[in-house]
Amino acid sequence: MRRTGRFLLLALAAAGLLALAVGVAAALALRASGLSARPEPSALEARLARAARRFAVPAGVRALRNPVRPGPAVLAEARAHFADHCASCHGNDGGGGTELGRRLYPRAPDMRLPATQLLTDGELFDVIENGVRMTGMPGWGGDAPPEESWKLVLFIRHLPDVTPAELLEMERLNPVGPRERREREEDERFLRGDPAAPAAR
Repeated sequence: MRRTGRFLLLALAAAGLLALAVGVAAALALRASGLSARPEPSALEARLARAARRFAVPAGVRALRNPVRPGPAVLAEARAHFADHCASCHGNDGGGGTELGRRLYPRAPDMRLPATQLLTDGELFDVIENGVRMTGMPGWGGDAPPEESWKLVLFIRHLPDVTPAELLEMERLNPVGPRERREREEDERFLRGDPAAPAAR
């Protein structure tokens, strides 16, 4: 009994020292780089973040299977939703190479790669529904029925195989700001042969 108590005490002390060492290392890293979002997250930081995310998703949620059946209509609906709501950070192709996605800390992930594709359906659903703290990923749960998030999970699984035709369709569905909308309208008027709009004064 004494031996077990001593072992438990040593294990707790070792865990405490490890936590202290990690805290000191984190403080030193923060002191060296400040709170700037410019540098790339370190490999250790990325590994710890992935481990924390996995730990934070309850096992029951992680084990969930997608209840939505894949099909062309469902995929088209999810593709349109992704183009309108997700592509500003993740890009139409899911690569995260947008201006906004590259400036987030951590960067928007390339969802075509194993780090995302190997997540379970439940983990992907949880990220969409609840977001990820201390990143740019908001939680979208409650804004739409859960079925919409499950459809997005299907589209995320499809990202490695997205076609040029699908990307072109998504480009037309991406939200645009007022200036870009005005430029598109001017281009369309020009292509139709309509007279140029009067110059702004």
